[in-house]
Amino acid sequence: MLTKRLQVYSPKSKTRGSAVIFREDALTGKSILITGGGGGLGKQIAAALSGLGANIHICGRRLAMLEETAQEIAASTGGAVSAHACDVRDADAVDAMIGDIWKEDPLTGLVNNAAANFISPTKDLSARGFRAITSTVMDGSFHATLSCGKRWIDQGIKGAVVSNLVTWVWTGSAFVVPSAMAKTALHAMTMSLASEWGPYGIRLNATAPGPFPTPEAWEKLNPLPDTQSSATNCDTIPMRRYGEMPELTNLIAFLLSDACNFLTGQTIAIDGGQHLAAPSTFADLTNLTAEQWQAARDAIEASTAKSKAAQGKG
Repeated sequence: MLTKRLQVYSPKSKTRGSAVIFREDALTGKSILITGGGGGLGKQIAAALSGLGANIHICGRRLAMLEETAQEIAASTGGAVSAHACDVRDADAVDAMIGDIWKEDPLTGLVNNAAANFISPTKDLSARGFRAITSTVMDGSFHATLSCGKRWIDQGIKGAVVSNLVTWVWTGSAFVVPSAMAKTALHAMTMSLASEWGPYGIRLNATAPGPFPTPEAWEKLNPLPDTQSSATNCDTIPMRRYGEMPELTNLIAFLLSDACNFLTGQTIAIDGGQHLAAPSTFADLTNLTAEQWQAARDAIEASTAKSKAAQGKG
């Protein structure tokens, strides 16, 4: 069973993970909003960015959960963490929230992390189920991006947006069609606005994580204890393991930092090569033994010899 664990690396921590590659003040002076920041992946991102010196704002629909998370992170990092109750599906509510944040602490970064997903045969989906996913993932991310972008342009702030996507933006995926559609729309938004807003110094990038297990998401994608999809099975990952949270938060921190100001419009897969080892490739042959490879070579040579003999007879 997965357990919830907050990974924080900061000057206030007694230990600092060796996987963290940044100075502890790498994001000092940054003010970053993480949507869906109350739990799961968003909570881990918020903790990591706070540990690097950023002022953090987290939003979601459950204020009590957000406030608990904010207090926990602040106690671990000593940073400023603010909680905001907001339904990202409501454009007016998003703009009002960001307007309130801006009065005290103009944002420099946005992490579009709020998401919803579950597996289902597409033929069984209701219109309500479809909108529950797409309105949060696609609409909510656009609302937040537009609200920040307008203010950045008006005030000459060189902001940065990072959206958490999936590798399905390149391949599609059965049984999670609404999520695949919505995330692909954000992939298009990332490329489109990188071009449109580039002259203002605003950068948009995205990550496409493979399996980084968190309790909230994992339970919806693996609801049957005896059945697991290849999408969540580490045996389908060439590196033969799941992602570790600091690996993902390192990438997000880098994309939000001033270390890559010429990098924009990119969706970066961080999945141990999983999407490249698709069933349509021969990646599963990594499981062959030396004896099986020798048998394969012998069979190929025999086939080649047979073809040459047949050509000679012709």
